[in-house]
Amino acid sequence: MGEEAKALVPESLLKKNKRNEEWELAKKQELEAAKKKKVENRKLIFNRAKQYAKEYEAQEKELIQLKREAKLKGGFYVDPEAKLLFIVRIRGINAMHPRTRKILQLLRLRQIFNGVFLKVNKATMNMLHLVEPYVTYGYPNLKSVRELIYKRGFGKLNKQRVALTDNAIVEQVCIVFCIHNFKLDSFCI
Repeated sequence: MGEEAKALVPESLLKKNKRNEEWELAKKQELEAAKKKKVENRKLIFNRAKQYAKEYEAQEKELIQLKREAKLKGGFYVDPEAKLLFIVRIRGINAMHPRTRKILQLLRLRQIFNGVFLKVNKATMNMLHLVEPYVTYGYPNLKSVRELIYKRGFGKLNKQRVALTDNAIVEQVCIVFCIHNFKLDSFCI
């Protein structure tokens, strides 16, 4: 009777159950590792942003100090030249010279109200002078760079245009780091 009470389970079912348990265990470990990594990344990003905030504050204090010293000496403090330009296209293509159209394409300004960040150099400035009636440009400060990237920033990820809304999208280099590098003239996007 004892032998009949044992329920015979097919070997394939036993193998399937064992495999499912192994998969479940592996998935659980993977989720725990991902969660741990996410927590570490959050701490790293927070510390990095904190460090950048301190840097920006120190730069502002130094600028104020330099202006005060210049004023005390009876002179003027001239800000260093900007290294970054923000250019926006403001006119369409009607009655446009082909050379101008080509320059706008080189500047990645194919549509009205498209904007791009560019380094300030002689070549860029020469091109800007040729397309000046079709664009408007200026030298952005940290606040406007931050707002533009957070609100309208796009990057390329796996050859696709992706909105830069979350640090998970740009995990290798967080958005705060990109903004910081924009202001330091070492571009990341």
